[in-house]
Amino acid sequence: MTTPQTSAVDVNQPTLQPAAPTGRRLSWPVLLLVIAGALALTSIVRIITGADGITNVSQMSTALQLAVPIGLAGLGGLWAERAGVVNIGLEGMMILGTWFGAWAGFQWGPWTGVVVGILGGCIGGILHAIATVTFRVNHIVSGVAINILALGITRYLAPLAFVGHAGGSAKQSPAIDSLGNFTIPGLSDGLRDLNDQGWFFISDIAGLLGGLVTNVSWLTLIAVALIPGTWWILWRTAFGLRLRSCGENPVAAESLGVNVYKYKYIAVIISGGLAGLGGAFLSIVANPFYLEGQVSGRGYIGLAAMIFGNWMPGGLALGAGLFGYTDSLNLRGGSTNVHALLLLGALLLIIGAIWLVVRKKYAPSMITAVIGALVYTWYATTNEVPNQVVSATPYVVTLVVLTLSAQRLRMPKADGLPYRKGEGK
Repeated sequence: MTTPQTSAVDVNQPTLQPAAPTGRRLSWPVLLLVIAGALALTSIVRIITGADGITNVSQMSTALQLAVPIGLAGLGGLWAERAGVVNIGLEGMMILGTWFGAWAGFQWGPWTGVVVGILGGCIGGILHAIATVTFRVNHIVSGVAINILALGITRYLAPLAFVGHAGGSAKQSPAIDSLGNFTIPGLSDGLRDLNDQGWFFISDIAGLLGGLVTNVSWLTLIAVALIPGTWWILWRTAFGLRLRSCGENPVAAESLGVNVYKYKYIAVIISGGLAGLGGAFLSIVANPFYLEGQVSGRGYIGLAAMIFGNWMPGGLALGAGLFGYTDSLNLRGGSTNVHALLLLGALLLIIGAIWLVVRKKYAPSMITAVIGALVYTWYATTNEVPNQVVSATPYVVTLVVLTLSAQRLRMPKADGLPYRKGEGK
């Protein structure tokens, strides 16, 4: 048999990487310019509509809190898929994390709950790895089965574990002590005061930064640190190179001595642990108790954030922040703020239509312009939006963003493909 091509994967040279994603990648200066432009446009919308809540400190602080579990689920998906295993079971692993975290948290303290929540997610990861890696079950089927199994297990165990304890019921755990949070004195108050001035752009930046230093949980700090930590491990170490090679070309990786099964197992178990941590965050930090159904599709949104980020930690963080922000609209001035964001959406669509004209894509440009005009008409002829629209906003944004970014995406080449040990021999 012909020797597999291995020039793109050299496990002894950590500086080499599997094939890079096709298409152009934004440089950091360009990316920062795009973010600044989006923030400036948001500031214009805030001034026109008077919806100061869209960029105030409280809104941004809430958005950060809601972005964390989405980001942790997305990181879990990234670890698994970089090793070639599609993890639709993130939702179920988060559910396990919420239950196990709350169960241990109300008895032995919140930090114990965090650790046990991670272990709960790892259980789901082990089951998914056994099914997909050892028995080569279809990854989607296995993931859906994990989600259903997790829901059934927690629904069965909740009455046994929580009923009879103060504040507990068949669907809710007793309250859990706080992990604690921090606020940077002086800086937080200064940024809040600057945000209250309502100045163009400057006050909006102050609101964004203020949300990062006001009432921030210690677990949030850990979650944020996991993003650069993941990047460093997967892109700057020999271990990370071997793991990613399993997701790009497992046959070539095996021919170079990589134990593909081992790395896939490690990746999927870590994936489950990160999703479990996201679930524990929901039941210990976001709400100080377990509540049936509190994951509410965040595992799927985390998967969408990972895809939006093109299977990279930095892009994933931006996606999680975007989805966390739209989710936060449910809690703070939802109808007014979402109505203001209709104007922002219309402006972005018009700008997109102009950009398509520049690129000589006239048919897509016309469609985009028509949609933008319809969104603006919706904004101009109404004063608020129904609560149902507010609740659906995170999911609508998820679909729109994935649709618009689909053409530049490049998943790992062997992602989701069955692999049998010894295929390259």
